[in-house]
Amino acid sequence: MKMFIRYIFVFVVMLFVSEIVLAQSIKIREVHKVKRKETIFGIAKSYGISIEELMAANPEMRSPGYELKKGHKLNIPYKQEIVEVKEDTVAEEPVKPQKTDMRRRAIRLGVMLPLNNSDADGRNMVEYYRGVLMACDSLKLDGISVDIHAWNLTQNMDVNSVLTEEAEQCDLIVGPLYSKHVKQVADFAVENDIKVLMPFEIETKEIYTCPNLFQVYQNTVDYNSTVIKHFLDKFSNHHVVFIDCNDPTSDKGAFTKELRTRLEGLHRTYNITNLNSKESDFKKAFSLTSPNVVVLNTQHSSQLNVAFAKLNTLTLTSNDLIISMFGYSEWMNYTSYNLDNFYKFDTYIPSTYYLNPLSSRTTRMQQKYRWNFKTDMSGKQPYYAITGFDHAYYFIKGLKMYGNRFDGRFGAVGYTPVQTPLSFEKYETGGMQNRSILFVHYTQGHRIETINF
Repeated sequence: MKMFIRYIFVFVVMLFVSEIVLAQSIKIREVHKVKRKETIFGIAKSYGISIEELMAANPEMRSPGYELKKGHKLNIPYKQEIVEVKEDTVAEEPVKPQKTDMRRRAIRLGVMLPLNNSDADGRNMVEYYRGVLMACDSLKLDGISVDIHAWNLTQNMDVNSVLTEEAEQCDLIVGPLYSKHVKQVADFAVENDIKVLMPFEIETKEIYTCPNLFQVYQNTVDYNSTVIKHFLDKFSNHHVVFIDCNDPTSDKGAFTKELRTRLEGLHRTYNITNLNSKESDFKKAFSLTSPNVVVLNTQHSSQLNVAFAKLNTLTLTSNDLIISMFGYSEWMNYTSYNLDNFYKFDTYIPSTYYLNPLSSRTTRMQQKYRWNFKTDMSGKQPYYAITGFDHAYYFIKGLKMYGNRFDGRFGAVGYTPVQTPLSFEKYETGGMQNRSILFVHYTQGHRIETINF
């Protein structure tokens, strides 16, 4: 079932005298009275005319401050003939009209995600979409208008059902969520000169071949490699201690295995101990002459709690030990009961996001969400609504500033994300990949700082 959601802002453009003169010569076939929730796209499509033809017949639509409202009356012109076919000529294929410069009109945004309450994916994407709407509302204050169209693209749907004429007019498509839909959306985007932002975890080969794709998610191999590079630089003078946590459900073994391999390649020593080791054996893994950095092979809270208990016991009898912890982004969900330990053990958490709960921007965002949607955001980080806000604000502002030349590179927009830093780099023959990584550092001075790479 297709859920069609529209949220409209009409962009302000200059009114040229030549367009007024042109409008006076246009033949009007009827007058349309605007109904609730109708859009310029939808009205033009229903009468089989282009947006440009509709606006040419109604010059006031281009005037400053114009908004399409229920009850407005619009002139509907006859469709202009593009090709004149004569008896001794062959009709040419109609040429698809070129899009006007998006820097001088409303940005046309399409959202193709599962937007429903049927499952966790749908509920999460609804929250993400609400963040997109909040970003559009904020951008309106900066004079940037957005025309949004949203489709409920579920996993079992045929993606062709949403790749409509209306979608062809988009400047940016956010989605899809599922890998099976990517190729068709990517091909559609190239054909219609549309940028595609894939906001979540998708493994797709199209990112290596399609120049229109922007992928926020970093695959595990690339992410681990980047984190390890920065780890080796940051802790070049530290002794590394790996703690085996006996957790068969953990997915962090690939990270610790690669880190050990890289350390061996650099001829740097490390020790391995076990969460079940006796206190005397546990202590032997640590250096008394160099600072230590501890790495667990699990992200789960139960094993982390045991590790902190052992480290606290260790430091009671060895005050001269210097220990830092290096963790995983999941640990940020455990701050309610482990914050003091994070501070005490000088903890570094690598991540692609961070939300400062004490920031005034965070507070305002949570309040605005509550006011607009009569509910709170889901509590688990990263917050989907704030992710949607960051993505939409960054890309829409970038498109408004640079048009089709926008490539998402660091610093291009001048926007500091609330939660999700973005910095894209181009694959040689493909699209743009987000490369932003940060370390969230819980200092022993009870401060939280972020180190951006």
